[in-house]
Amino acid sequence: MPYSPAAARIGRCRRRALRCSAMDTDDLQRRCLTGSGSISSELVDRLLERGHGAVVADRAGRGEWFCASAWARSLAGEGRLDEALEVLAPYVATTWWTAVVEVAELLEDGGRTEEAIETVRARTALGHPQALEHYARLLARHGRATEAFDLLLPLADERGRISALAEVAAAAGREEEAAALLSARIAEHRCTDFPWCCRGFDIDTARGLLATIRERQGRIDDAIALLRPRHAVQGGSRDQLADLLARHGRFQELYAYAKATGDEEALEPLAQVLEERGDVEGAIAVYRWEELPAAEHPNAAFAHAQLLARHGRDDEAIAVMRDQADRRPAEDWILHTLTDLCLKAGRPAEGLAHLDILATRRGGQEPWDLYWFRLSLLAARDGVDTAVQQARTHPEADTPYAAADIARLLADSGRTEEAVAALEQHTVPRWHTTKLAGYLIDLGRTTEALALLQRTTAPPPPTPTADLWADMPPF
Repeated sequence: MPYSPAAARIGRCRRRALRCSAMDTDDLQRRCLTGSGSISSELVDRLLERGHGAVVADRAGRGEWFCASAWARSLAGEGRLDEALEVLAPYVATTWWTAVVEVAELLEDGGRTEEAIETVRARTALGHPQALEHYARLLARHGRATEAFDLLLPLADERGRISALAEVAAAAGREEEAAALLSARIAEHRCTDFPWCCRGFDIDTARGLLATIRERQGRIDDAIALLRPRHAVQGGSRDQLADLLARHGRFQELYAYAKATGDEEALEPLAQVLEERGDVEGAIAVYRWEELPAAEHPNAAFAHAQLLARHGRDDEAIAVMRDQADRRPAEDWILHTLTDLCLKAGRPAEGLAHLDILATRRGGQEPWDLYWFRLSLLAARDGVDTAVQQARTHPEADTPYAAADIARLLADSGRTEEAVAALEQHTVPRWHTTKLAGYLIDLGRTTEALALLQRTTAPPPPTPTADLWADMPPF
């Protein structure tokens, strides 16, 4: 039989699939989300940076997803796209959506657009719940926006799908159709359990998407009117109205909005716009507005301090966070920010002095989670040996979490062997093992590092299912 590159590739993929035969979608997703029983992406990057590509390539063929993803990207970056696809083939064979997306992205980046589209279309045809909007966006990026819009329009009953519809509408020249659908949702639907109802397609989502369309059309007043009646911004989300007002220079309205809602974080978009325009003094003044002082709000104070530090105003930045530490002496992230600012400004003694004041106010009590910030300050002022010696006098010094902080201090000072020794004294959970493995890789002790990361318990048996995919871990 004559040699066939395609047949050869299929054969190699089958051999790799046999080596990865323990993989299934539930197990892959569980390990991807939790990092349990696998080599983390951070450690894979570390292996590659230190010249251990052969190790990564080998583990890619043994069910290690982060190794497979990184190695495939590396091969594709060298123009070896077919080899990259071979690496990922066993993972795609499990129907795991994350692997399908990875292959589609590699094909798209490599200029093989039709193959990328077909890869995602096949999953869409099987009814994969995440494939439709991904497929539509892929079509729209490659001149087929009308086709994408027609595909989404009758099925836009969930947040992901309606978001994709609104996104491709402009390229398809059909923004008014999308706007009509969203307007009907706003007019007719009543949410019963905001924000958990409506499969994510609640009234606030509809208002936000319609406002985005109106802004693209230049109808700024309409967009603002749509956003004003929305519910409070959910935790971790950007305030769309504040961003919109800032983008269009509606500064007085933004001030009034922030004052009316009492939302100090609504001022951050304004400060960002002013800073980008070169008006640093104006940006700083935003956080000093008397009617909504940033000092009363730790998140705003943090943004204020970072702004000051970016522009070399270390004294003021430290003063802002020192005030926050005085107000909230038990907030570890505030103390961490203060110590970082003092270190970057070359003023470790000042940071230590303030931590001493706070410790005195707590009656000398300083649990480790409020103590470990001292280590880098002590090392900068008195040397690493003094910092480590003092740390080991703390009542919690023999705990795994204290050992991890001491090890990090040693490793950052180039004393990685001592960092390993500090960690090896403890039998510790996975996060600690990952740290230790990283230091072993730095020392070239790769075999030991990988041995630490081997799964210590068997994977759970696959759960029988009629689904053609399984993208969530079984818990």
